[in-house]
Amino acid sequence: MSFRLRLTIFNALVIGEILILLGAGLLFLLRDTLLSDVRQTTNTRAEEAARLLESDEVLEEDDDNPGVLSFDEDEEDRLTVDDVFIIVRDGNGNIVARSDNFETAANPSDSVWRSALDSGEPASGETSLTEESPEYVRAIPVSAADGGENGEEDLDEEEAAIAGVRVVEAGQSYAFVQETISTFTRVLLVALGAAFLVSVAGAYLLARAALAPVGAVVSSAREIGETDLSRRLPVENERDELGELTTTINGLLARLEEAFARREQTIEEQRRFASDASHELRTPLTSIAGYARMLREWGLQDRETAGEGVDAIERESARMRGLVESLLMLTRGDEGLKLEIEEADLAREAGEAVEAARPAADKVSLRCEPPGSEVRASFDRAKVRQVISILVDNAIRYTPKGGEIVVRAHHSDGRAAVEVSDTGPGIPEDQIPHLFERFYRADPARSTEGTGLGLSIAEQIATAHGGKIEVDSVPGKGSTFTLLLPAG
Repeated sequence: MSFRLRLTIFNALVIGEILILLGAGLLFLLRDTLLSDVRQTTNTRAEEAARLLESDEVLEEDDDNPGVLSFDEDEEDRLTVDDVFIIVRDGNGNIVARSDNFETAANPSDSVWRSALDSGEPASGETSLTEESPEYVRAIPVSAADGGENGEEDLDEEEAAIAGVRVVEAGQSYAFVQETISTFTRVLLVALGAAFLVSVAGAYLLARAALAPVGAVVSSAREIGETDLSRRLPVENERDELGELTTTINGLLARLEEAFARREQTIEEQRRFASDASHELRTPLTSIAGYARMLREWGLQDRETAGEGVDAIERESARMRGLVESLLMLTRGDEGLKLEIEEADLAREAGEAVEAARPAADKVSLRCEPPGSEVRASFDRAKVRQVISILVDNAIRYTPKGGEIVVRAHHSDGRAAVEVSDTGPGIPEDQIPHLFERFYRADPARSTEGTGLGLSIAEQIATAHGGKIEVDSVPGKGSTFTLLLPAG
C-alpha cells in the first residue's frame, strides 16, 4: 500500500470520526433543546391552569355531556396552544374536565397525578395518556373550592364537581420531537455522507499535492549513479520537513561525491606510487644485477674492475635500503606516527641539524643564524630534526656552487618556525603544489639524486605535530621552506 493511500485512509478515518462526533453532538443538542422546550411549555401551561382554577371559575357544565365540565372557551384556546392538553381530576383520579384536544388512551397511566396528589407537590414525568404516546405531563395539586357555611350538601351538581377538583395536569406529546429528530437525522446522515466523500476526495488531492515533491525527489534520485554524483535533488521549500530532508540528502551526496573523488585520487596516487616505487627500485636492482653478472663472468679476474663493481653494488644497495626505509616510514606515517613529545628549544635542533649537514655542503655556504632567545615548542626532537635535515639536504642539493643557505629559528604569529633559505634556481609557481607528492622532483634532470620522498616524509611529520611546511620561491633567486609548529 502506497504512502499516499495510507495517508488518505488515515485522514478519512480522522475526518469520519470528527464528522460522527459532530453529528452526534448536533443530534443530542437538538433533542435536548426540543425536549427542554416541551417541558418548559408544559410546565408553564400547568401552572397557569392551576392558578386559574384556584382563583376563578374557568370550568362550566358541558351542555352536550351532562355531568362533565369543560373549560371556558377563551381560556382553553390560550392554554392549548402548541398542542398542549389540559386535564382536571378529582381526589379519586377521575377526570372532571379536559381540553378538546385530549384523547384518552385505552390504559392511561396514573403515576404522575397520583404522585402530585399524594405528596401535595407538583410532579412531572413521561406517561401514556393519549394514543400519541408518550407524553410529558406536569401535574399540580390544587385546593378544593370552599363549600361555604351550608357545606357540600347545599352545593348543586356543578358546584360539587368543581369543589372536588384536586389535580390539574398539562401534557404535550413527544410525537413532534420524534418526527423532527427523525427528519433531522436523515438530513444529517446525507449531509455527513456528502461531507465525508468531499473530505476524502480533498484529503486524497491534498496528499497527492503534498507528496508531489517526493515523486520529483524519487525520480531525480533514480537518475543519480555512482559515476554522476554531481547531480542534486530538487528542493521546493527549504523550510518544510521535506525540504530539510532533501537538503540533508544533498549534503550527503556532496560528501559522497567528495569521498569518491578522494577515493579516485587516492587510487590514482597509489597506482602512481607503485609505478614510481617500482621504477626507483628497478634502477638500483638493475645496476646490482649488472655488476654481479660482470663479476661472475670476467670481473673477478681484474682486481681493479672487481673493486669498482663491489663499490657500485654497495652504493646501489645503500640507495635501495634508503628508499625502502623511506617507503616504510611513509607507510607507518599513513597509519599514524608515534611521537615522543617533549618541550625543547627548536633553535638548538636547527643548529645541530646544520652542523650534521655541513660536511656535505663543501661547495656552498651553510650557516645558522642564532635567535635572540630560545624558541620553545613541544615536539618529537628526533623527527623534527629529521624534517630540518631533509630541508637542508634539499637546499644543498639544488643550490649551485658558491651559493648560500641560511637557517633561522624564530617565533611567527604565535608559532615556532624554522626557515631554510637558499639561493638556488627557485621553483616555478605551478610546481609548488606538487612538491610534497611522493617521488615528485621539481628538476627532472636530477632524477638520479635522492628518492623523491624526503619532502613527503617532512610534511607527514609536520602534519602529525599539528603544523605544516610553507614554501616561498622566486625563480632565479631562490626558495624558502618554513617549518611551522605549535608554540610550547
